[in-house]
Amino acid sequence: MINRRHIRVKVMQSVYAIQQSHNDDIIREEKFLKHSILKMYDLYVLNFQLLIEVQKLAAKKIALSKKKILATQADLKPNTKFIDNKLINQLTESVSLEGYVELNKLDNWELDDEYVKIIFDELQKSDLYKKYLNTVDDSFKVDKAFVIDFFKEIVAPNEKLAEYYEDKMISWVDDIPFVNTWVVKTLSKCKLDKTFILSRLYKDKDDEEFVSKLFRKTVLKHKTYEEDITAKTPNWETDRIADIDMILIKMAITEFVSFPSIPVRVTINEFIEIAKDYSTTKSSYFINGVLDKISKEFTKEKRIVKIGRGLL
Repeated sequence: MINRRHIRVKVMQSVYAIQQSHNDDIIREEKFLKHSILKMYDLYVLNFQLLIEVQKLAAKKIALSKKKILATQADLKPNTKFIDNKLINQLTESVSLEGYVELNKLDNWELDDEYVKIIFDELQKSDLYKKYLNTVDDSFKVDKAFVIDFFKEIVAPNEKLAEYYEDKMISWVDDIPFVNTWVVKTLSKCKLDKTFILSRLYKDKDDEEFVSKLFRKTVLKHKTYEEDITAKTPNWETDRIADIDMILIKMAITEFVSFPSIPVRVTINEFIEIAKDYSTTKSSYFINGVLDKISKEFTKEKRIVKIGRGLL
């Protein structure tokens, strides 16, 4: 499921987009924000579907080999360990996965099956695959470990596949690392004789509402928060502050005043970490300093009121 940090990243991107385009259609941009999060779930599902399609391709090749006129002993009695993989078979039999694919018409691997071939070719060449086929142990534990390594070592790092995903949906560029981790976590939780069920997109209703509330309030109050930031950065002209830094600080202020259950220190730490990935090398220090000053002043002025775990 999507976590709060990645939600913040998605909101940051939408706030940046609306400011750069000088577009004041908040409703439209909020719809696109939510759409991009929903499409991220498609990416999550496509990765499981890809594992299934690679196994299907392997089975098809084995069937064709048996029909050769001059079939060898290896063709007639092939190693079926991969096509018998218990975890991938769980994915194949999953009503949850199949239902989502059909409902959302995810026919990518039918239309662009060359990527299935690319992944299968890479798998066949790998030592991981050869070692797995020669493993005598046919337990679920071994099958699961292989599938996780297959995904981590071959699927996730594949540049051609990444380029394909990026061409399909521009917002997937930043989603790929998060989704790859999400897929591995989901596979790691699979158990023998348990039906495979896709993870939920949001942890709960609060996280889903967090998306809209953080976006709306940041956009609607951005002028007010800009004044607060200017007051705490007297040695900086507003236009000298990097756009992303300004947005991250405004989003953090929004959390300070509009989300009483989120501790101030949690908010500051989260935006420092995002700055490390999306802004300049010195941005995290700058943002930390500004937010520390603002949080102390806002607390003194009672503009920040935290409740529950927010007091910790």
